[in-house]
Amino acid sequence: MLEQLPYKSKQFFIAIIKLSIIVGASYYIYNRLLKNENLNFSEFASFLSKTDAFSTKNIIFLLFLTIFNWFFEITKWKILVSTIKKISFFEALEQSLGGLTASLITPNRIGDYGAKAIYYTKPYRKQIVLLNLMGNVSQMTITTIIGFIGMVVFYSTYDLELNYRKVSSFLIIVVIVTSFAAFGLQQSRFKIKGFSIERVIDFVKNIPQRIHVLNFGLSLIRYGIFSFQFYVLLQIFGVGIDYKTAMVAISSMYLLASIVPSLAVFDVLIKTSAAVYLFSFLDINDLIILSISNLMWLLNFILPSVFGSYFVLNFKLPKATD
Repeated sequence: MLEQLPYKSKQFFIAIIKLSIIVGASYYIYNRLLKNENLNFSEFASFLSKTDAFSTKNIIFLLFLTIFNWFFEITKWKILVSTIKKISFFEALEQSLGGLTASLITPNRIGDYGAKAIYYTKPYRKQIVLLNLMGNVSQMTITTIIGFIGMVVFYSTYDLELNYRKVSSFLIIVVIVTSFAAFGLQQSRFKIKGFSIERVIDFVKNIPQRIHVLNFGLSLIRYGIFSFQFYVLLQIFGVGIDYKTAMVAISSMYLLASIVPSLAVFDVLIKTSAAVYLFSFLDINDLIILSISNLMWLLNFILPSVFGSYFVLNFKLPKATD
């Protein structure tokens, strides 16, 4: 659509989109921080001031983990895009952080797909969307595998009260959806926005094995970093549990956080509730878990999105020769 607009109209339209993204992201952050029903901001700030969470040593170490988390995400994106086009690390950084900022105002961060695709000319865009999907699927796969193991251990260790009727109903729905998906994959005429499933499978198969290994390897490293960051925050707030025990709860929490948003609109509320519920079995104060969840969100989403806002504001449509 943009290609068909006159130059001045195109520039005006892009400026409106940029402004909408920045305003929308700012409003989202404001609501999450100051209008959070689960954790009052003044209570959150007061609680932090009573701990050494803001000591220079802790801040440097937490920022160090955040930087490395995004360094590996950016590196993963650079490697994935290299299968169709060579880009620099800075370009990968710009696209990753710009996409993050745009995704804050969309359900399940789906805006990230469109934001990254628009950095490329039309012939590349479908492939970019598929590569982004591959990166997200690899991260989800790592989260699911480790989370499932953690959940099994958690369930066998603690007295979880499960509604087996609801669990059975959920499993039946999963089997039905999986069956329909498998049937759809067998139909070569089945398409997603003009891109047949057969072509998608061929696209993934044609990507070198080395890229797939790196994709999953970097996803695993990222998972290790942000889960360790959560554990570090537990230690900062004086929670005296060992790493193995903490990881069982952390991995279970991330599993629920990854699955739930696809089932409910109020993903932030449910994620926080899941964290509080799981860590209650370890006798950890709710305020500590709510504070850590907020800090993880600030460190790994809001802080990078501030830099992403700069890239959004300075975005220019790619030239046809790019």
